[in-house]
Amino acid sequence: MSRYIIKYIVLLLVLLCLPGYISAQKSKKDLEDKKRKIQQDIEYLNKLLAQNANIKESSLTKLITFNKKIALQEQLMETVTKEIGMMQDQINASNDTIGVMEIKLSDLKKEYARMVIDAYKTEKAYNKLSFIFASRDFEQAALRMRYVQEYQEYRHRQAITIDSTAKDVGVKVNHLQKKKDEKTQLLASLESERATLNSERNEQQKIYDQLKGKEKQLHKELSEKQKASQKLDAAIRKLVEEEIRKSNAAVKTNKKDSKSLEMKLTPEAQQLSQNFSNNKSKLPWPVVEGIILHPFGVYSPMPGITMTNDGVDIATTKGAIARTVFEGTVSVITEDPDPSLGKVIIINHGEYYSVYIHIKDVFVKVGQKLQTKQVLGTILYDEQNQVADLELQIWKGLNKLDPEEWLFRK
Repeated sequence: MSRYIIKYIVLLLVLLCLPGYISAQKSKKDLEDKKRKIQQDIEYLNKLLAQNANIKESSLTKLITFNKKIALQEQLMETVTKEIGMMQDQINASNDTIGVMEIKLSDLKKEYARMVIDAYKTEKAYNKLSFIFASRDFEQAALRMRYVQEYQEYRHRQAITIDSTAKDVGVKVNHLQKKKDEKTQLLASLESERATLNSERNEQQKIYDQLKGKEKQLHKELSEKQKASQKLDAAIRKLVEEEIRKSNAAVKTNKKDSKSLEMKLTPEAQQLSQNFSNNKSKLPWPVVEGIILHPFGVYSPMPGITMTNDGVDIATTKGAIARTVFEGTVSVITEDPDPSLGKVIIINHGEYYSVYIHIKDVFVKVGQKLQTKQVLGTILYDEQNQVADLELQIWKGLNKLDPEEWLFRK
């Protein structure tokens, strides 16, 4: 096979594989970032579980924490499996590249061997000087001299090319071995995660069995919590309605619309509202460190048990602080209908409101203008479940939104 054809094949393979390689590198980084984030969340859940390790009775919060942890373990295993698949694709591609390079190297060596043999045969018949002096004229002698010189240079270049190609093959082989080692490590990691997951599922089942034995008590407790949640929702709705009326009163309007709850905004409030809207999925978390345990809407932590949440509950550590997710003005600071659940802070962001529930000590006051991430206060610590739990709600007018869709996806 001609060396030019081989070079063309290698170049074509490189050009065809380059977009895929770049895409694979990006996908690999995305998977590594996702895996790192999942591992961080699992470590944080372990930290939270360690906090309530002394609780003898299993609680619904503990079960929800385990449910979350198991879901993360499954995501982690799925991510590692994808990494292994991608690694195998890279190993296959490296094998193909090495195969082509080895063919090229073999052909180069064969061609170089022929050149050496030809040169040896020629030199046996007559030496270079005889070849040049045997020319019929000066012009032919000059041409023969240039031929001899170029032939020597070409042989030298061939030797360099062979050496360079051999080194490239060596580098590729070493790189391939590293990929194989990485794959072996990932497979070991996967087996380790599978063992951990089985252990977590056994623990989850134990907690579930304990809770199943007191299902009536759980239903009673949840019913009481649901009533308290409904009272809180009604109180927040009433406060938001009052804020809408105040906003409408500040905007020039006719008497017919003065009692309407369709929100009217000043130009400044419209701009603030637009800025808030533009930051969907980019808002900073209302805690420095935490994880969502209770999602928005209706969900079931165990068969037969249904829970409803008007926001998201973010579990964090004792002494943690709450901070605002966006710039705005403190509209309301009030007690929860159940004083044992702390205080509620409502911040206005134009047409939007962010609501922070389960606040213990408040560091802001009504009417105060706040910047993004400004500290609001400390989060109430639940002694029974041994966890600090901040509930975040986001309202657009009188409509409740899923805060998880607004927060930055860490």
